[in-house]
Amino acid sequence: MGGEKSKILIFGATGYLGKYMVKASVSLGHPTYAYTRPLNSSSSKLDLLNEFESMGVTIFYGELEEHEKLVSMLQQVEIVISTLAVPQHLDQLKIISAMKDAGTIKRFVPSEYGNEVDRSTNALPPFEALLANKRKIRREVEAAGLSYTYVAGNTFLAYFVDYLPHPHEKPNEIVVYGTGEAKVVFNYEEDVAAYTIKAATDPGVVNRVIIYRPPANVASQLELISAWEKKTGRTFKRIYVPEEEIIKLSETLPFPDNIPVAVLHNIFIKGDHMRHELTEEDVEATKLYSVYNYTTIEILIFAWLILLNPN
Repeated sequence: MGGEKSKILIFGATGYLGKYMVKASVSLGHPTYAYTRPLNSSSSKLDLLNEFESMGVTIFYGELEEHEKLVSMLQQVEIVISTLAVPQHLDQLKIISAMKDAGTIKRFVPSEYGNEVDRSTNALPPFEALLANKRKIRREVEAAGLSYTYVAGNTFLAYFVDYLPHPHEKPNEIVVYGTGEAKVVFNYEEDVAAYTIKAATDPGVVNRVIIYRPPANVASQLELISAWEKKTGRTFKRIYVPEEEIIKLSETLPFPDNIPVAVLHNIFIKGDHMRHELTEEDVEATKLYSVYNYTTIEILIFAWLILLNPN
């Protein structure tokens, strides 16, 4: 599959990461297919689907419960990439069953894009439950005999640059979780999509985990805030939320409100992304695809400032 173009089907195509994945697949020249549930005429996603069609994307409409229809659809493609959201992770079992019956899929990339789940530790129960679901999907893929690539994309850069400094609101204070010193791996969403398409069509990454750890994007919360201060010329008061408070919130908040705080604890307090060293056996995206220029934290902050101050 190296230099050849592959028919790629993306589940969750209209979601947060899915739209980046569709555009990356088209940009890299692959015949691209997007799966979506049937939409009503007032759906906010219609414009996005129209944009996809204008790019030459083939849209498949259906429900994951429609097994025979799903099998027929899968027989028209070679690679399947799932970007289904957290509540739908176990729905991928239906996709796995259909892929097994289709018998034509050369590669499956399940919906992960975060922690390397088989190495992840220190997760509070609400987040551990999500990681367990991802591990279950991995084991089911392997048991089905499907070829796969697992993606450990760590943390979305644009999302957390918006979440931590809240640039649109121009606050005077920024919340810091824990001490703010734990190292975090950030990846720009467009880069996550581009690396994933490359990996999904690369025979060297079949039945492997690929980790996205760009050297310039490993930073702590405090370093990210300092970079924002440097670019904006402002100084922010840091409001520290101790680990004990985050743990308590994860225990007392109702589901699903307890999940985000458990994720913040794992990433920004325990620093789970950097708790394991990469070895020669690991596949790391920025080394494997070194000619690809990924977006650094500095570049993204600069782009944010242009967006917020167009004049």
